[in-house]
Amino acid sequence: MATPERTLPQLARIPVTRLHGVGDRKAKALGELGIESVFDLLTTYPFRYIDRSRRADLADLAVGDEAVVLATVRTVRTRRSRHGRPIVELAVHDGTAGMNVVFFNQAWRARQLPSGTEALFFGKVDRFRGARQMTNPVVDVVVGVGEADGEAGSEEVSEEASEEARRRRTLRIVPVYRASAKVGLSSWEIGAWVEEAVRRAGPLADPLPESWRRQLGLVARTTAVHDVHLPEAMRVTAPARRRLAFDELFRLQLALVLRRRALEADARAIRHAVSPREADGPWGGEATLVQRFLAGLPFSLTGAQRSAMRTLFGEMAGPLPMHRLLQGDVGSGKTVVAAAALLASVQGGHQGALMVPTEVLAEQHSFALRALVEGLSVPEPHRLGGERPLEVALLTNRTSGADRQRLCRALESGAVDIVVGTHALLTDDVQFHSLGLVVIDEQHRFGVEQRAQLRDKGRASVAARAEGPGAGADPDLLVMTATPIPRTAAMALFGDLDMVVLDELPPGRVPVETVWAATHDAEERAWSRVRSEVEEGHRAFVVCPLVEGSARVQARSVTEELVHLAEGPLHGITLGLLHGQMPPSDKEQAMARFRDGTTPVLVATTVVEVGVDVPEATVMVVEDAGRFGIAQLHQLRGRVGRSDLPSWCYLLGTGDTDEAAARLAAMARTSDGFELAEVDLELRGEGTILGTRQKGRTDLVLASLRKDGDLLDAARRVAETLTADDPSLEGHPGLADELRLFLDPDEEAFLFKS
Repeated sequence: MATPERTLPQLARIPVTRLHGVGDRKAKALGELGIESVFDLLTTYPFRYIDRSRRADLADLAVGDEAVVLATVRTVRTRRSRHGRPIVELAVHDGTAGMNVVFFNQAWRARQLPSGTEALFFGKVDRFRGARQMTNPVVDVVVGVGEADGEAGSEEVSEEASEEARRRRTLRIVPVYRASAKVGLSSWEIGAWVEEAVRRAGPLADPLPESWRRQLGLVARTTAVHDVHLPEAMRVTAPARRRLAFDELFRLQLALVLRRRALEADARAIRHAVSPREADGPWGGEATLVQRFLAGLPFSLTGAQRSAMRTLFGEMAGPLPMHRLLQGDVGSGKTVVAAAALLASVQGGHQGALMVPTEVLAEQHSFALRALVEGLSVPEPHRLGGERPLEVALLTNRTSGADRQRLCRALESGAVDIVVGTHALLTDDVQFHSLGLVVIDEQHRFGVEQRAQLRDKGRASVAARAEGPGAGADPDLLVMTATPIPRTAAMALFGDLDMVVLDELPPGRVPVETVWAATHDAEERAWSRVRSEVEEGHRAFVVCPLVEGSARVQARSVTEELVHLAEGPLHGITLGLLHGQMPPSDKEQAMARFRDGTTPVLVATTVVEVGVDVPEATVMVVEDAGRFGIAQLHQLRGRVGRSDLPSWCYLLGTGDTDEAAARLAAMARTSDGFELAEVDLELRGEGTILGTRQKGRTDLVLASLRKDGDLLDAARRVAETLTADDPSLEGHPGLADELRLFLDPDEEAFLFKS
């Protein structure tokens, strides 16, 4: 009878204590590393391999070489250091040359390696007192004392069998696992348990259809798990890693595709009163709200903006709720596109909501939207003249109790057309008259749960509760990212959304000249540039990392820098102050004074990172720039160069770490946000990017968004194909059970509720 194949969920239910040598103490230590089950152990992969099969002759080795040497122990000497610690010294020879081998604090090596023992020594060759030496090498005994004469045990061992045993111990690829001295585990202990787990697990169920394995050139899962942990040769490790990396990406894409299909199956769309043609002028007949908005803009739209609007308007008028990700570089005009989409919802009698992660950003978006829609009106049958001004409201945790109550009543009655807010929009007291569109900025700061909460508010709105067309309908969704993200990261983070990209900047924009000012002279030139630009009637930002000084973090604070600049390099220039701890009225006043030139230099924290548009601003100076990430620096640079005036960005600081220096060098090299996003992914790794994607088990262990783009595309293709006719995986129960292992309970309930 064939051995039944084990599934990953079955392995996840087997505790590590079922393995030999894993008692309570070792189980606790493994738990500190996140290893509680056999599944956890088998998905703890080697980070490198020691290839003991590639032996070298001692005569060919130079100092600094790392190698495996098969040599015979000639002499053994044990002594004590001045502190009483044991030192074992061996003299070994391989027939071509000799060397010394030294072990510190390993007295048992004298018993393991007596004179006459033949062993493999793996390590780095050093020189000590004129002789070559390995210190604390990895040792694999090949022939112990007595074994060479056939005394290997009570049973007779044939010459052929003895040679096979010698070959297996000699020609071995040793996996190396990340150990932790803190919890008292070595790589070799972990490796021994992994080897036992692989052997005892036996054949593994493979939920990927064989036809897809053949098409993609992937090895079977049983082969992959064996070869990644117990490779017979280095050449098998790459195919094993490729298959297991594909599995990780496949599960990720499968969850995203299933989410989308579940949303579509459960959705009822609001068919908005808007047409893709409204993105293009000139228009004939009576102008709609969207047309009046576009006609009143003081600038021309780019082709990319009009194309994006056509896409959004077409989907908003369509039979399914829109789920879109809007990407664009700094200054590409995402806010205008989002405003047009919100107005497309309003002109059909619905409302729009813009949710952002911080109060400061909410205030800035509110200010920008009010300026964009100023002068627009909407029908109001009960009002004299039949119209009223379009109403934009702001709701944050700073909104007073009385104002909040008034705003909630206005939202429920439909008197507010667009609301901008933070997480405060998700509270139970916020109800809408008819929520037609949700726009989420900086979506990576929110989870899928918040997205679902706003969708549910749309379903529960007053108009949706009424009988007839549109009852229980879902609002459309538009997600925006503050900076471009790499294509592979976008597929991992937002794979349940369709993308639309703004790949064009407004005409007349002059590229910002970026200078990494790492010396005192370069910093002086930065302040000289600020003075000269102010004399020309322009504006300048100075951004600092902190609001107040800190003994723990040695960075210039915004309050200290204001005093320093006023008394030093910018003496005589009126300076303004802006930070997130200021009352809203003070922040609005500070920005107003900066815009009108009363305070031509604004000393601020990163509250100016996004949403601030002052065309007269031509200089950005970032203090301690090495403390900022690439995304922040790119956003800060985007606050200048928003007109046809030449502009500059000065990044002050030396870049104390290699990573900080790489960030600053990249900023000075390019202004392409998509290129910088790739650099950011390379420097930070996908772990920090995926860290807020969703709850549940770790998504990617072997797979890399930087290196496995082809696997990600293949995983998406397989996920879409398998679910096209089977959106709940009823025909693939093994795959469904495996996917559940990687989902948090809420996600699992939503995807498999049928």
